[in-house]
Amino acid sequence: MCIGLPMRIVTADAFSAMCERRGAVEPVSLLLVGPQPAGTPVLVHLGTAVRVLDEAEARQIDDALDALAAALDGRPFDHLFADLIGREPELPAHLAAAAAPEPSRPPDK
Repeated sequence: MCIGLPMRIVTADAFSAMCERRGAVEPVSLLLVGPQPAGTPVLVHLGTAVRVLDEAEARQIDDALDALAAALDGRPFDHLFADLIGREPELPAHLAAAAAPEPSRPPDK
């Protein structure tokens, strides 16, 4: 399984950046997302920034990864999914339309 990790740009030029995640700094290609200013959170996969993130999404990804580690260690993890507890699951808009039932038609006479 391949997982993208949220990282924060520390320094950057037009094509690459030094990005930080939890104290570790590594070089990251910006070819897919274009130049980004320092401080920007990005989703990094195999040394390449694949998407620019907002702060909330970066935190949700970090929480989900922390929850996975906690679950594997047998520690509590519900608090890391606070945004999901107490609400019904929702499909993304592009899938919700496909899952909606077709309107009923009157029977043929």
